Amino acid sequence: MAGHIPYSFVLVGVGGQGTLLASNILAEVGLAAGFDVKKSEVHGMAQRGGSVASHVRWHPEQVFSPLVGLGEADILLSFEKVEALRFAEFLRHGGTAVVNDMAIVPVTVSSGTAVYPGDEHLAKVFDALDAELVMVPGERLAQEAGNVKAANVVLLGAVSRLLPLPEETWWECLAQRVPKKFLELNRVAFASGRAAVTKAGLKA
Repeated sequence: MAGHIPYSFVLVGVGGQGTLLASNILAEVGLAAGFDVKKSEVHGMAQRGGSVASHVRWHPEQVFSPLVGLGEADILLSFEKVEALRFAEFLRHGGTAVVNDMAIVPVTVSSGTAVYPGDEHLAKVFDALDAELVMVPGERLAQEAGNVKAANVVLLGAVSRLLPLPEETWWECLAQRVPKKFLELNRVAFASGRAAVTKAGLKA
């Protein structure tokens, strides 16, 4: 992953998970690192817990389109497991899926008319793409840091371990977006996300 330039990212989740804030920070990190950057967002029914998707592309020279095509994403960052399955086709063969180990059970499942797919199915889908699947307990690590809402920062920390940029570049961009009173909490959340990927055996 570290040697693959340019970079294309697809971030997916549901409304209220901080997906769009994460994509904004990812774009800012790319700019700070000297890349040309473009970003596109699809809000959907974000305010009602519907799917939210964002595309971010970095290029050392010029990005001509913000949109990532099917099979083109180097990293799929999913804030929820079913969303990872829904958008798996965007990930290129040999790419990396960073998936929050969280299930938001839809009404069709809770009412008994559908079944929530298990982790085994998730693994099979990404195995078929010859992709790395990195499961990150975002909510648990964020809660341990002090606030479950920092799960998006945990996941950004995980993504940062996959890219050859200094940790300081990420943190400087994050710090500009975080209220001062929450800086330390988010610093811990970010570090825990990085550590989670280290434990998974991946190296930037």
